[in-house]
Amino acid sequence: MKFFLSAFALLIGSLGSLSAQSDYGNDGILGTWKAVDHDDNMAKAYLKIYKKNGRYHAKIVDLLQRPDDTVCPKCPGAKQNQPLVGMTIVDDLKPYKDYWSYGQILDPEDGKTYKCNVYLESRDKIRLRAYVGIPAVGQSQYWYRVK
Repeated sequence: MKFFLSAFALLIGSLGSLSAQSDYGNDGILGTWKAVDHDDNMAKAYLKIYKKNGRYHAKIVDLLQRPDDTVCPKCPGAKQNQPLVGMTIVDDLKPYKDYWSYGQILDPEDGKTYKCNVYLESRDKIRLRAYVGIPAVGQSQYWYRVK
């Protein structure tokens, strides 16, 4: 019974995302967003979603709980020890059906990169799903539009 209720809830959530993207178009996620941590429900940063070469990316524009000169010691490659403000942490999202997919997100806390999808739940709220393998095995984080 739980399986059917979960499947039903997932279906209803998907329909809401379909409606939101069709109402606001593929560029509905562009703009500045406040990221809220899934663990403690605290606002962590402002991020700007922008479009470049037909793909969507997000960079940190302000840190809300740390100094703006905080660096990323665990980030890989060229991002290691670079400032978080100005760093692109979401790359290569592209519109897919009723959401944005095929992207990656860098978690500055552990320096790991995960696959991600973004769902526009309303004009002012998105759900970012980060995962390894399949989306069902992952975590969601909500971002709220900054006005």
